[in-house]
This record gives sequence, structure tokens and C-alpha cells, in this order.
Amino acid sequence: MKVNALDHYNIITDRLDETARFYAAVLGLERRDGPPPFTPQQIQWMFDDQGRALIHINSLDCPRFFDREVEPGAVTGAIHHVAFTCENHAGLLERLGALGIAFETNHLAAIGLRQVFIVDPNNIVLELNFFGD
Repeated sequence: MKVNALDHYNIITDRLDETARFYAAVLGLERRDGPPPFTPQQIQWMFDDQGRALIHINSLDCPRFFDREVEPGAVTGAIHHVAFTCENHAGLLERLGALGIAFETNHLAAIGLRQVFIVDPNNIVLELNFFGD
């Protein structure tokens, strides 16, 4: 067995619509309803341009097969942040400015990496990585 890539991450929230709109507006992900038997009010999936569902967004009342206590908007325990490899650094900075979203940046010149850090509506820190961009 080997790990090939990160498949997706899941957000359980009391702000399903706001969260889906955030990821569509900021990251340009496509919002789609999750599969049956779930309803659009219970689950939304956010797809990249390759048709991969990178983020699953669930309402508080969405049935879960592996259930545990969650507190929407609370610190995410041992998970510090979620990172994406991205393109068009300048375009993102322009988009964040237009949307009024606060961000922090970092530049690791030794490896040609520019980073942008933002926080989603559920207090999840996102690290957006741009190599050679």
C-alpha cells in the first residue's frame, strides 16, 4: 500500500452555504450537491477544474458514518492548517483584495515558494502555495 495524494477534507459546519460560497469565491472551486441520499441542505462538495471533490462540507444534522463530537468554528485540534498547491499568485491577491479577505504572506526564496495564508468561515487556516509563480 502507498499513499498517492490527499483526497479531500471534510468540514462540519453550521454555515454550510457561507462556507461553500467562500470556497467558490476565493479558490474558484465549483460547488455541487453531494450524492444521494444526502440533500443539498446537508452536504455540498467543492470540485477543482479536474473534477476532483477536494472539500466536503456537511451540515450539523448531516448523517455521518464515523461520528464524533464537533464544535463548528472551534480550533481544529491537532490539525494546524490545510494546504493547496496553486497557480496565479497575483490573481489570488487581487481576488482577496476585492473580497475584503485578510491574508498573510510568506516567501521561501530558497525553494521558490510564495505562500498566502487565509482563514475560512469556520476558522480553518488555509495555506495556498505557489511554486515559481
